[in-house]
Amino acid sequence: MADSATLLLKRLRKRAKKGRRRFPLATLAFYGPDDQQASKLVASILEREGAEPSPMQKWYSAAGDVRNDARILGEVIAFLEENGARRVVMPDRVIGCPHEEGIDYSGSVCPRCPSWATRDRWTGDVIQ
Repeated sequence: MADSATLLLKRLRKRAKKGRRRFPLATLAFYGPDDQQASKLVASILEREGAEPSPMQKWYSAAGDVRNDARILGEVIAFLEENGARRVVMPDRVIGCPHEEGIDYSGSVCPRCPSWATRDRWTGDVIQ
């Protein structure tokens, strides 16, 4: 039998596949030190087309992958429900470094996540 984190992640992915674009819309993004581990999850709500994302919530896991943390995924689902999200948009991969340029480091490449310096965050492909 699947563990609760797997079931919760499956529930989020199922919501991401549902129907046409409706508002309020939730976006989820996974970030990590490389393309295999997600140590940060960011969720935001878009009330209408063209609106700035608000509210926004961030979750972190220092020891593991946020996609495998039932507590975090449960909190994400509660956040979506509290904010009336009718649709979820999320990538199927980790899309970048969990550190924020200008806040956690300066320059265009995070010194703690060198694997992202040579990887396209949207396709996952290594850049030559």
